[in-house]
Amino acid sequence: MRDTLFHILFVWYPYVCLSAFIFGSIIRFDREQYTWKASSSQLLRKKQLAWGSNLFHFGILFLLMGHTVGLLTPKAIYSIFMTPQTKQLIAIVAGGVAGTVCFIGLTLLLHRRLTDARIRQTSTYMDLSILIILWVQLVLGLVTLPFSLGHTDGSVMIQLSAWAQGILTVQPVDARTLQGLDWPYLTHLVLGMTIFLIFPFSRLVHIWSAPVWYLGRKGYQVVRTRSTLDGSRAPRPTQPAE
Repeated sequence: MRDTLFHILFVWYPYVCLSAFIFGSIIRFDREQYTWKASSSQLLRKKQLAWGSNLFHFGILFLLMGHTVGLLTPKAIYSIFMTPQTKQLIAIVAGGVAGTVCFIGLTLLLHRRLTDARIRQTSTYMDLSILIILWVQLVLGLVTLPFSLGHTDGSVMIQLSAWAQGILTVQPVDARTLQGLDWPYLTHLVLGMTIFLIFPFSRLVHIWSAPVWYLGRKGYQVVRTRSTLDGSRAPRPTQPAE
């Protein structure tokens, strides 16, 4: 029974999630382009939004890049530059810092959305659900850090990399090899795959089209010109000299 469960979760389920992620995103973009965005509530609690959003986005982008490079880089390539032990130590330190930054930002965003009645009215159930799921996933990721310190030989990292690379190359490893992993790793993997599954049905789809250069911006103001009765533009009033 245990072998069957692990086979379903770590061999079949990843392909279900990836299929939903890819084809769901394409279908949503094709059929519901006007929903391809993140709903804005920036006029409410702007300061908390600015801090939370910037910390969250800085952290999550670093974590996504780190997970992608860390899991999908073959051992034959990174072994040229470092040992598995060094790679794991770098992952623990960098992931811990980025995860903490991301956790603080996401907690601010979740607190803002849950405690302000006006913001809750502009939020859908999926908006709240995805924030809570991401928050739990971040907590699980941080919980794995002490366990990783107990495996400084890099063996767990090699196992996880072999599993991820096997899924990507359609050569999945025997799921029974994952049964010796501690529960935070396994739960983190399953919830991470679930995020891919619900991705097309949430506000996360704006990742595909969101520019990254807005990070740290102070804001902007849209200014419209006034037209006179004959259709020509009226001169813009000048500021009085101080």
